[in-house]
Amino acid sequence: MALTDPIADYLTRIRNAQMAGHRIVEIPLSKMKESLTEILYDQGYIHRYKVEKDAAPKDRKIMIALKYDSITKEPVIRKLQRVSTPGLRRYVGVGDLPRVINGLGIAIVSTPKGVMVAKQAKDLKVGGEVLCYVY
Repeated sequence: MALTDPIADYLTRIRNAQMAGHRIVEIPLSKMKESLTEILYDQGYIHRYKVEKDAAPKDRKIMIALKYDSITKEPVIRKLQRVSTPGLRRYVGVGDLPRVINGLGIAIVSTPKGVMVAKQAKDLKVGGEVLCYVY
């Protein structure tokens, strides 16, 4: 079955795994999903991840170890929100890059220089498509 929005599927798989209290979630591999996972890891939202590229092309996947608070057992990621969708793309210039919860969250942006956090895109003076908000 072909997915019309693989990024929304990626975010939903993480959201569902957290609501079920799972420690690890498996997601089919793509370059975009690998970039999103790397950003979540660099920003401290996930514990670790492993990319399995040795399998057949259809069986390649990303294994993500989700991060939970050690005391309350609540997930570190409070909300994953898809912004730009296949039906309505959201493009912003460098001056209009969003700040999520006054800088406490992150906005992930796809730019001509790659997928990055909005703050990094602002430093490089590039705009692009706002993929999602994470906080």
